[in-house]
Amino acid sequence: MSQVHTLQMGRLIAAGSLGRLSEAIDSLARLEAIHIVDYDDSEEGFSLGKPGTMSEKVSRDLIKARAAKSVTKASPPSRPMGAEDIRNRLEGQFQEEIETVLEISSKIDDLEAVLGSLQEQEDSLARLEPLGIDLDLLSGYDSLVTFVGEVSDIAAAREASSSGLIIESRNQDGMVAIFLKKDQAEHLEVSLGPIGFQQSPIPQGSGSVAVLLEKIRAEKERTIDEVTLLKESLNSWTESSGEALVCGLEVLERDHEILTAPVRVAVSDHAFVVDGWLEMRKADEVKKTMEESCLYIEITPFEMEAGGGGHSHSDHHHSQQMPPISYQDRSSSRPMELLTDAVGRPAYGKLDPTVFMLITYPLFFGMMLGDMAYGLATIALGSFLILRSGTNEMIMLGGKFLTYIGLGTLFFGYIYGEFAGFEFLPHIETKYTTEAACSYSWHDGHCFKDAYMLEKGDLPSWVSWMTALYPNDGRIHYETPMVFGASLTYPFHRVTPVADGGNLEDLILLTIYLGVIHIFVGLAIGFRDILLYGNGHGGFGLVCAFFEKGTWMLLLAGGFLFAYGYIGPGGDQMRDGGAIIAGMSVLMLMWTLYRYHGVPFPINIGLAPIEAVGMMPSVISYVRLFAVGAVGVKIAESANMNLFTKIDFGDPLIAIIILIGWLLGQIFALVLGLFSPNIHAARLHFVEWMRQYYDSSGEAFDPFGRKSKFVEGEY
Repeated sequence: MSQVHTLQMGRLIAAGSLGRLSEAIDSLARLEAIHIVDYDDSEEGFSLGKPGTMSEKVSRDLIKARAAKSVTKASPPSRPMGAEDIRNRLEGQFQEEIETVLEISSKIDDLEAVLGSLQEQEDSLARLEPLGIDLDLLSGYDSLVTFVGEVSDIAAAREASSSGLIIESRNQDGMVAIFLKKDQAEHLEVSLGPIGFQQSPIPQGSGSVAVLLEKIRAEKERTIDEVTLLKESLNSWTESSGEALVCGLEVLERDHEILTAPVRVAVSDHAFVVDGWLEMRKADEVKKTMEESCLYIEITPFEMEAGGGGHSHSDHHHSQQMPPISYQDRSSSRPMELLTDAVGRPAYGKLDPTVFMLITYPLFFGMMLGDMAYGLATIALGSFLILRSGTNEMIMLGGKFLTYIGLGTLFFGYIYGEFAGFEFLPHIETKYTTEAACSYSWHDGHCFKDAYMLEKGDLPSWVSWMTALYPNDGRIHYETPMVFGASLTYPFHRVTPVADGGNLEDLILLTIYLGVIHIFVGLAIGFRDILLYGNGHGGFGLVCAFFEKGTWMLLLAGGFLFAYGYIGPGGDQMRDGGAIIAGMSVLMLMWTLYRYHGVPFPINIGLAPIEAVGMMPSVISYVRLFAVGAVGVKIAESANMNLFTKIDFGDPLIAIIILIGWLLGQIFALVLGLFSPNIHAARLHFVEWMRQYYDSSGEAFDPFGRKSKFVEGEY
């Protein structure tokens, strides 16, 4: 089946003797091919099954293993471990080791709480110690009131407490202890407010503050040493047994899933019934395996009802229950499933956009970042993640994704002639048509601006040599005939105006045209989906597809022709033709809103033109492909012009400082280049493109029998 479709699904109904339910569940777990539909206990004579006898013990062990993994932050193994070894460890002393780990973690938590309390006491005593007064003398009087704390103005504090006794800190840090009669307390409290008095807590205890402080610090050191030893013990166990813990957790999770599976199945006094979805390509294998434990097996390929629309289980417009979505087996395009899953899987029968994004996403990202150095850096980062991914599939896919967008960046960096923000290819002056009129160098019928390198600053040798990667040492210029006012050139100087031999205006036009094409493709996909499967509101077929998506396609085409005729060189005939097509599309859109979306017709008279105008910002949004890239290259170029060109090793210290600043500028440009173009490329796909056709209501296919990631040799 084509990579743009999800896998064909079928429905499985299997029944057998209740005594063989456990055998049937084990078979399903080995197959890892059935997405079980949980029984809702709605059929008379059937009830939910009971979990296996070992489920409680496995559940307890699983909870402990999960807690231990959370405590130890154990990492998965770099390669799968043998199931037999993991089973032997789980049946041996491993559970006791896990309990010991949890006890150590609990003790560490308790000791850290004690440390927090000791730290508070130490802080309080350290503030009181410079007063030179025993702790029990600072409070507890019947006829006196004490004010112990810090003030911002010692002289004012002395004056305010002239009728009592004031003791000042020997460190002269504003710490004071004031003693006076209770009847004078209120007046003193008012006087201390303006001078910023802050009361200090007085810990419990008696005797010399210095002695108490020494004891607290000694106890704190002992506690810290104990915590350190416990953490070292925990880290040592994690290093030796952490991988086994992760693998054991996987085994326990699978066992728990199998043992509790009967509660998802309908059972009677003598029989069981399993209901689920499967990939039709595995139908024969499933049937052959299940025949050993089931008396009745029925597998029916799923066929959508006309106008079903591909909605999920939660859809209430249609009674047809939709199957979960399983992707095709992919290799090259699989990393792009990360993008598709970020939005949600496509509804059944609808086109899967994953393969499309394998082309367009790196294209958009590369157009924006477009620098050979940053492309190589992105590829290196992706390769690093792939090499370090081990058994972590998500990291591996992320590494491949970075490699793809890095290749797109490298390709456009070569087209643009940019490396680390340096634009190293000479520009061509096309306004001179004869050698006599050319004030620069003449070659192959073109006038070259040799002064370009001087205007931009001398390029470093590790950049300038790259002109050797181009024909004629970079003094080359290929240009296509203008199409709709834009040219494709090689090299393509994206940030330089046409008057200076660049292609800035061409790039702006190309991004708009790319937006028109991209959105049109999305509408065409939507046309196909509605033609075959409906629009989710009961409508389907050619007429429905024409009004739902064909109307927008005509509007997009008409609007483009009108704009090109009105603004560009298209002429009055193209302008008028485009206006007629767009106007007819608005009228058809009024009917579409009324017929297929139930909007009252009088409202549509005002709503349809507003909806139609909404197409324009969607197309213009693609100009970000130019704008984001232009900003990014100017940031890097600014670091080059203002820092790199100022490096002079005649003053080594200043040169090193400037070099570090330039490297930080390059790192900033790279980090910004990884984030900003990704955000905008994702927006163009998720918002502008996918909304033209995409239905993300698909439920992910989740086959019973947890797929092994870290353990092999048993299932």
